[in-house]
Amino acid sequence: MSPLNPSDLDPRTALVVFSGGQDSTVCLAWALSRYRHVETIGFDYGQRHRVELYCRNRVRSELTTHFPGWASRLGMDHLLDLRLLGQLSDTALTETRAIEMQANGLPNTFVPGRNLLFLNFAAALAYRRGASVLVGGMCETDFSGYPDCRDNTLKALQVAISLGLDTPMVIETPLMWLTKAQTWALADQLGGEALNALIAEHTHTCYLGERQHRHPWGYGCGRCPACELRAQGHTEWLNRATPAD
Repeated sequence: MSPLNPSDLDPRTALVVFSGGQDSTVCLAWALSRYRHVETIGFDYGQRHRVELYCRNRVRSELTTHFPGWASRLGMDHLLDLRLLGQLSDTALTETRAIEMQANGLPNTFVPGRNLLFLNFAAALAYRRGASVLVGGMCETDFSGYPDCRDNTLKALQVAISLGLDTPMVIETPLMWLTKAQTWALADQLGGEALNALIAEHTHTCYLGERQHRHPWGYGCGRCPACELRAQGHTEWLNRATPAD
């Protein structure tokens, strides 16, 4: 849960890369529990699941309503237009096409350079806003194999960004070594049942943008890689959280 004493909070300003999905919502809660001031940044890159752009605003609103201790720390939201990325990409996240594996071993949901661009633009905004911490939900434990989610990639990017801006810029990835089950558990640790209920009802992960079917873990098609990871993690978390008879 968030610290009771404001003096325990890190005085640096954090900027969270916030899509409105489960992972970025947990990262936002994580940042709000640690930093005195937190802002969010999102990107419209022509994604097929554009419904996440609506969900991110709803999630921010619900967080401030249900967690008043965090409300005073949550600052501005910034939405950047990166639709050029969608124009450059030929992927199942930016075009209506079947999701499948490619010859290089990566799913065709991989948008080349997406996280690299996201963090570079986030760093430029952070520099202007006086923030020195970037927070992202990248993970290389339960993930689809995207190379720009790997820890080594982000460590190298942190060095490059800090050198390019001539100022220290820290990239925090609190989910890097967590499974999806552990991500549900972290949300429970940060905000209890209320936060996980908020995540299930208001966040969006499904690559197809499906929000007609409600599952115990949230809305989605239940078949795409993002839904499968989220559903499996939710089941594993419940099994671990429920004492054996």
